[in-house]
Amino acid sequence: MRLFQCSGVYPSYRRRLDRLAAGATGFEGRVSMFLDDRFGACHFLEPVLRRDPSAFFTNADDNILQRRWALEAGMPANSALDDILLAQIEHHRTEVFYNMDPMRFQSAFLSRLPGCVRKSIAWRAAPSPGADFTAYSLVVCNFPAILASFEHAGCRTAYFSPAHDPVMDTYAANGERPIDLLFVGGYTRHHRRRAELLEAAASLAGRYSVAMHLDSSRLTRLSESIVGRLLPLAAHRRPRALQAVAQPPVFGRELYSALGSAKIVLNGAIDMAGSERGNMRCFEAMGCGSLLLSDEGDYPEGMTPDETLVSYGSVEDAVSKIDELLSARPHRETIARAGYRAMTTTYSKQRQWEQFVDLAQ
Repeated sequence: MRLFQCSGVYPSYRRRLDRLAAGATGFEGRVSMFLDDRFGACHFLEPVLRRDPSAFFTNADDNILQRRWALEAGMPANSALDDILLAQIEHHRTEVFYNMDPMRFQSAFLSRLPGCVRKSIAWRAAPSPGADFTAYSLVVCNFPAILASFEHAGCRTAYFSPAHDPVMDTYAANGERPIDLLFVGGYTRHHRRRAELLEAAASLAGRYSVAMHLDSSRLTRLSESIVGRLLPLAAHRRPRALQAVAQPPVFGRELYSALGSAKIVLNGAIDMAGSERGNMRCFEAMGCGSLLLSDEGDYPEGMTPDETLVSYGSVEDAVSKIDELLSARPHRETIARAGYRAMTTTYSKQRQWEQFVDLAQ
């Protein structure tokens, strides 16, 4: 199978990528630097990560990356990114096009695919009202309710999951975990339940080592600056307790390092898929050997409350369980080890690839 996996660069990650790839030469140099940093690696298929010659990978919205390829291929310097992507697919003689960025490349784009492509698969794990993915052979993700919404819109769908990145094993083996409680993710007052949870967790900093790597909006950062405090931006400022433990966002191997240094990783859904759970932080935290403390809901195979993770029903319950878990090391570590084993077996890269091959038939 000649696989083409297409992804995109998260805006907050782009600065890190540009810094890491500053000395990389050519298209392959920048791709190699990106894949080595492991950003999004749970989603990338085994042939891509092992750099199999039959598999091609690109971030189609990375202007620097795509224009390097265009230059090397002799395309005009001002070629549109869509045209560069189509040329890559044709040059690769792609048979299966796996797209992680279908909002950018919807059904209209698929009508331009070269004839060598026999199957097109899109990953989309968020509600997408108004988007058209009906031309894809399949739309996949690990949230059944979201898949049902795509089916209602006329798409063919299938269940498919992220997988454990074997590079996480080194971080999972870390016995020294100086961070008692870690949160990594976005913070906004619009997600009131998560905001309340993080504010309560931040208040524990007097008793425990608490770290929160928060990806905040530009307006939030401005509101908390010296100049911003003189402006009417109080509604955008985070509570003082949260500001006291807030650190810059982390991605790639920096994220793995943070997770591998934490005893407990706090997770909170944002009501994207109703009661269904299994967002990326679950895979990453458990895969790096941390104990996952996450909100109650319907979890996928291998994610079992009180066996491979711990769940909470309210903010007060979460705080109580943080206290309990940090005072009961053997119990905490037993669950964390079980969670790690579930990731390495149920969600191995080999199993993910075998399931994808079945979908691509």
